[in-house]
Amino acid sequence: MKTIHVVAAIIVHGDQVFATQRGYGDWKDYWEFPGGKIEAGETPEEALRREIREELDTEITVREKLTTVEYDYPEFHLTMECYLAEVKEGSLVLKEHEAARWLRKDELDSVQWLPADQTMIELLRNRRNSMNTAKMKWTREPENYLVQPDRIEITTMPHTDLWQRTYYHFRNDNAPVLQIETENQYFSFTVKTDFTESHHRFDQCGIVMYLDSENWLKASVEYENESFQHLGSVVTNHGYSDWATTAIPADVKMMWYRFSRREDDYCIECSQDGENFTQMRVCHMWEGSGKISFGIYACSPEDSQFKAVFTEMKITECMWKAHDGQQPD
Repeated sequence: MKTIHVVAAIIVHGDQVFATQRGYGDWKDYWEFPGGKIEAGETPEEALRREIREELDTEITVREKLTTVEYDYPEFHLTMECYLAEVKEGSLVLKEHEAARWLRKDELDSVQWLPADQTMIELLRNRRNSMNTAKMKWTREPENYLVQPDRIEITTMPHTDLWQRTYYHFRNDNAPVLQIETENQYFSFTVKTDFTESHHRFDQCGIVMYLDSENWLKASVEYENESFQHLGSVVTNHGYSDWATTAIPADVKMMWYRFSRREDDYCIECSQDGENFTQMRVCHMWEGSGKISFGIYACSPEDSQFKAVFTEMKITECMWKAHDGQQPD
């Protein structure tokens, strides 16, 4: 039996994937992920970009490989390499397929898939989004903490903080951070923070990307007094910290954060219900183009302590949409 070697693009947009319907052949009207054969001298990624350009008149960014599907059709054996991808430029014009749809995870069974592609559907359906806390590593492990699969607690120590040069003329680099490493260039990390016990000026807990002492970012709610708190973010590049804040009521004691990466650019969002997120900061990290570490932190810059609680941690496809306005220079 002959083997046909192909590539397929799992094109994602937020929580949706792009599916196309065949308009020809024995499997006419069945649904599939777009792609095609690998030509001599091509890498799988090169073949995928070419196929999508030819089939959909669209340029894509090819991300990580998900799996290789091996399937025996009656006439041939199919080897299909499947890659996550997203639209870089173009509007997915149907040049060969008869229809297309964006499908959420709960809609994947609403169309009739080609048998080989159905194998990929099972992987997508079972793909876990929850954070693997067992892979997280401490920088400055605190004295008192709890790490469980679905809950992390950190009891802060007095006089701990993350801050570099700018305005205050002091530097602090002693807050505990718990992070996981990744080389994924496109993703979002979401976490719920509970700081009910926060009670002293500058007590804080939130999300962090700590690369080294002079290159990091963080976002949190900092307690100020009984009237208000600071919801803010700090971006530190090459040893200089840039702080942006807005005042919120002091009775807010829970906040969700969403940290998103697109190569070496980053977006921080916040939410009070875990559903509706508002942008806090878009920034560039000069040392954030390769492998990074990201996660959570908690600290008390002055003479205080409190317990910070982190739950609902998950990693998803990048929820920060590609820019669709003015084109690059």
